[in-house]
Amino acid sequence: MTVSFGWGPVEARALAPAAACVVVVDVLSFTTAVGVAVEAGTAVHPYRWRDATAAAHADRVGATLAVGRREATPEHPWSLSPAALRAAPAPARLVLPSPNGSTIAAEAGGATVVAASLRNRTAVARWLTDRGYGTAERPLAVIASGERWPDGSLRPALEDLLGAGAVLAALAGRGTPTPEATAAAALWSATEDPVAALHGCDSGRELYAYGYPQDVEVAAETDSSTTVPVLVDGAFQEAAA
Repeated sequence: MTVSFGWGPVEARALAPAAACVVVVDVLSFTTAVGVAVEAGTAVHPYRWRDATAAAHADRVGATLAVGRREATPEHPWSLSPAALRAAPAPARLVLPSPNGSTIAAEAGGATVVAASLRNRTAVARWLTDRGYGTAERPLAVIASGERWPDGSLRPALEDLLGAGAVLAALAGRGTPTPEATAAAALWSATEDPVAALHGCDSGRELYAYGYPQDVEVAAETDSSTTVPVLVDGAFQEAAA
């Protein structure tokens, strides 16, 4: 099998050693936010902890630190909110803490790491195909981030399953997918209204309840972006042509 699919940091750690490329999918909201920032020219440093060490890391790499959505101010508008990032001035470098997507990026070992969302799913699939990923020589792993239950265990998230399936469906005919990858692609293809599913899923409803419906709207902009963020020297940047 040359195209695999898995869930969360633990499975990323298991699949990454055999993969030449790991595609991280965290639709609400890490990889959507990464895409929005990178297409504005910002290099995004993923960081897995939302604590005091994040500020120290931002200082170390000379970057602006993204704060929690509710901590953002007019003077410091950068957060995990894709809508807020779109409206804010674009810093040269941004540290973006995320316990899910950032952790998966860190677990990828020596593989190439790509950030995918619904917004760039076709662009990512085209980039992977053009570079020969998904073959016996360059196996590919697509990882849905999921969320966390209060005890820290993985909470599968529909938006990430749809996002991963969207990338995998765009790779149809490429390589030999695992049954899990085939099932994820089939779910995407069978979903009549992915936008409605995104707004109605648990994570979408949570963002509505917290007062951030615009983040769901940005995440639902399927195929609106041609940006392919690739992790280079510790930061997601626009893929080289």
